[in-house]
Amino acid sequence: MAVKIDILTLFPEMFEVFNHSIIGRAIKNNIIDINTFDIRDYTLDKHRKVDDYPYGGGAGMIMAAQPIVDSIKSVKLNNNGKVIFLGPRGKTFNQEMAKELSKEKELIFLCGHYEGIDERAYKYIDMEISLGDFVLTGGEMACIPVVDSICRMIPGVLSNSESCIDESFYSGLLEYPQYTRPENFREEKVPQVLISGHHENIRKWKKAQSLNITRIKRPDLFKKFKLTEEDKKLIEDIKFTENDEV
Repeated sequence: MAVKIDILTLFPEMFEVFNHSIIGRAIKNNIIDINTFDIRDYTLDKHRKVDDYPYGGGAGMIMAAQPIVDSIKSVKLNNNGKVIFLGPRGKTFNQEMAKELSKEKELIFLCGHYEGIDERAYKYIDMEISLGDFVLTGGEMACIPVVDSICRMIPGVLSNSESCIDESFYSGLLEYPQYTRPENFREEKVPQVLISGHHENIRKWKKAQSLNITRIKRPDLFKKFKLTEEDKKLIEDIKFTENDEV
């Protein structure tokens, strides 16, 4: 049975992106079922208006509670999943969150717009997610990468089950360098270990590179990563080599 993802939005056409590439293939193969619902279809306003001026004054417009709540209630008739709002109060989205949400069989995403949503709509929301401390033009912009990240973790979406395991952030480390043909490109050669055929040496090289790149580029991630005894030795070997080259 396909994982069901329903998206409540003012701009359904923005999610046409999911009809292409890996996610599009997963939809065709009935692994994922992504549906969009226009929040305007649920407003009681004859002009399909979904926003209004905020009480107490202030810049911009606020999404009204009525169309938000009614759209959630309607979608809930066929989807029992968590209602997830893309907003600034939420926890910052990361790979661990993507892994957890990929285990759900049904999800509902609510995309906010304008200056926010009426506070009374929050009681119908189960979870709030933020992409970070910056401002976007709407929740759709945040929803697309979140849904994509979750979907690629669902079994069967990626053609090779190892693809997501080796990717940056899956294991808590950045990914090791990748190479393809030709072996020699403009006097730069592929590291010899990768064409040696020695699988154990290749494994160690990849792990050492991931550790070192994370240590240099993302020390915040490296600090949280639990090192094994082998990891510590690989790092020491790298540092020793670096000192030799100085």
